[in-house]
Amino acid sequence: MTRQHSYDTVVTWTGNRGTGTSGYRDYGRDHDVTAEGPAPIAGSADPTFRGDPARWNPEQLLLAALAQCHMLSYLALCARHGVVVTGYVDRAHGTMALEGDGGHFTSAVLRPVVRVAEAEMVEKATALHHDAHAGCFIASSVNFPVTNEPTVTADDTPEPDGAA
Repeated sequence: MTRQHSYDTVVTWTGNRGTGTSGYRDYGRDHDVTAEGPAPIAGSADPTFRGDPARWNPEQLLLAALAQCHMLSYLALCARHGVVVTGYVDRAHGTMALEGDGGHFTSAVLRPVVRVAEAEMVEKATALHHDAHAGCFIASSVNFPVTNEPTVTADDTPEPDGAA
């Protein structure tokens, strides 16, 4: 039985500088992304495409969605399997290819650095990344490879000499 979830967002262009899109250089790429409940996201285009580097661009948001989805799937699996996660940071990287007037993502690499409570949990914590990837709704929806390069360490394992 298929269950369905629906999502709604509103994207409002705020980049009209008084002459609309009268020319490619005459309008701003600024926009707001809103939904009922959360705070707005200030968006723009990538700076390469005349966007504001102080605002989120769609490519960053796609990569963030992949990293968020993996993390949330992973944390749920860890909780169900008795793995106590005490820290999680992912510095994800995506690559996009431009062709003519268009482009597409060619890959994304998630690099979660995870801390678990005990050394005995490291092996299971590492293995659960595979299942988290399989269960990630966003990764299952894109048409490019998403890979994971996790690092898992334990709180009860001393740092090597000289490590900060």
